[in-house]
Amino acid sequence: MYISLIKLFLIFIIISFLGYILEVIVCSYNYKKLVNRGFFFGPYCPIYGLGGIIIIWCLNRYYEDPIVVFIMGTVLTSLIEYYTSYVLEKIFHNRWWDYSNRPDNINGRICIGNSIFFGVGSLVIVYWLYPAILSLFNLFTDKTLIIIGSILLFIFLLDVIASFVIAYNLRHRIIIAEELKAEKLKRIPIIINKKYKEEIEKLKIVSNRLIKAFPNISKNNKEELDLIWRFRKNIKESKKNKKDK
Repeated sequence: MYISLIKLFLIFIIISFLGYILEVIVCSYNYKKLVNRGFFFGPYCPIYGLGGIIIIWCLNRYYEDPIVVFIMGTVLTSLIEYYTSYVLEKIFHNRWWDYSNRPDNINGRICIGNSIFFGVGSLVIVYWLYPAILSLFNLFTDKTLIIIGSILLFIFLLDVIASFVIAYNLRHRIIIAEELKAEKLKRIPIIINKKYKEEIEKLKIVSNRLIKAFPNISKNNKEELDLIWRFRKNIKESKKNKKDK
């Protein structure tokens, strides 16, 4: 039983590692510089490993029909990517990838071009990678696989804990930053109102002659002029109330 789980984990790690290499190559090409892609410290992207395991479980039975493997692989991997993006965003308050700049995107979480690419990847996994991994396992004894798998599992779990702690701290900082931004935005009307009042208090008179000479002033700036008169009226009333007291 344990050896079966270890082999499953090793398949997961191998596909995750290959997914990481693929991500680094693609992103480095797009950004014209080396990009260390991945959520974790280690060289693996678990979403690829998870997708690979699901593809093997669900699609290996359709080995004789590549079209079905491609279509179902496209759908399955797209669902995995979409809901992984959604869950990570809800947990960490941050979106880890975003396809919003692409015309074929769906809510910025997936895009048709990538989905087709993943469909091709499903064919690669079912017809080449999975058989190659099984052949690789045959080169080692079960005891050796258990030792290698157990060591990698221990390292992976440590990586998961450390990476999630860092990601959670990032989430906490983002929330604080958003709260500070919201608080600052709330204060903007107060600051503007204070500044506007100061400027109106400096304004001693609005010449009726100029308004008559340039009627467009009153037409184009009716609201502004109304505000000016209202402020002046409030100021006068405020001074009058002080004197009455």
